[in-house]
Amino acid sequence: MADLNYHYGLKMRLFPSSEQKRVIDNNINASRFAYNEMVAIDKELYSLHQIKIPIAIVQDRIAYLQRRKNNTQMLFAIHPWLAGTGVGTDVVDQARRAYQSAWRLFRQVHRSGVPVFHRKRDDGSYQLPTRYTKNGVGLAGGSNRFLDKKHVALSGLGKIRVSGSQKRLFDHADAIRVGTITIRRDATGRYFLSMQLGSDTPFVQATKPAQSAVGIDLNTDNFLTDSAGHVVANPRYYRSIQGQLAKAQRKLARRQLRAKKEHRSLRSAKNYQKQRVLVANLQREVANRRNAFLHLVSTALIKNHDLVVAEELGSKNMLRNHALAMSIADAGWRTFLGMLAYKAGLYGRSFVTVNPRNTTQTCSACGFVMTGDQKLTLADRKWTCPHCGAFHIRDHNAAKNILAKGLAVK
Repeated sequence: MADLNYHYGLKMRLFPSSEQKRVIDNNINASRFAYNEMVAIDKELYSLHQIKIPIAIVQDRIAYLQRRKNNTQMLFAIHPWLAGTGVGTDVVDQARRAYQSAWRLFRQVHRSGVPVFHRKRDDGSYQLPTRYTKNGVGLAGGSNRFLDKKHVALSGLGKIRVSGSQKRLFDHADAIRVGTITIRRDATGRYFLSMQLGSDTPFVQATKPAQSAVGIDLNTDNFLTDSAGHVVANPRYYRSIQGQLAKAQRKLARRQLRAKKEHRSLRSAKNYQKQRVLVANLQREVANRRNAFLHLVSTALIKNHDLVVAEELGSKNMLRNHALAMSIADAGWRTFLGMLAYKAGLYGRSFVTVNPRNTTQTCSACGFVMTGDQKLTLADRKWTCPHCGAFHIRDHNAAKNILAKGLAVK
């Protein structure tokens, strides 16, 4: 997959049978169990390595744990119930790879934290590799493949109906290879399939060059303002249902408390589970509406401009401001910039980010920087440059400065 020139991610809704749901749930549990086994082994190894005296029983235990950590067959031998639930070795291998990736991410970023135990949740996922035979090619040739435009065959599950945007890929199906797939269950009990696809031919047909560049300023007042003066309003999807969601969550908390007082497990408390699904549906609705909006805006920007310039955002630092944290999280800026980045490569456009320093305080007409007592505050939405007399709308002026920085970098 890494040798292919173009990569694409595809997410589809799965409609498994009752038996297939049982197998999927077993694989999700087995993947979490294998991941937790790796965490437990490394925790024990760390404790044993603290013993500096060369005791034979300790050294033997370390050697045993090292063998067990890197041997999938040993996991199945120690826990034979895994083989009786329809779980394949590929599921365990992929869980081990996910654990190793978590450690690599920690070493590279540090802020991500060390791998920890995964608790049982209402949502979950597991991964499977796709293998090709010598004569197998394209979307219909691997161990995880398309049978037709509405059905897939998955390793360990068989034929399942799918729904999504996969139909347009069949125009050049033989040139596309399927990589790792992820089968996911969400908190409301729906199932999804995500595929990593690779090809030497573009997934999107090249469009005519737009011959234009645009700078965008992201803000909480409006979602964005571009350098041409166009404003995209902030839909505030979370705030629109905040009261309804808070009421539903209070009801969920009361039902949880009642179940605990009656010494019933939450999984067997039917009223609690009904309310949990209702809350999860409200949260899913917000996420879906926000993603649809972000996709619409990002696609329009990339399709209509050769160069899109945005400001670098320190979202994590910005979220520490309790007065703006909800508005920033509701806007989904980081997701939006990620969409612009991958869609630029998909459509053959350019996307760059620039340092936002002084983009708001600088006059786009003459370059004068407002400092000291003249420095603009968040309340100053319109201002006049004291040096050249140019009138500015704050966000439009910032977008112009962002574009100028981007053109200088480009």
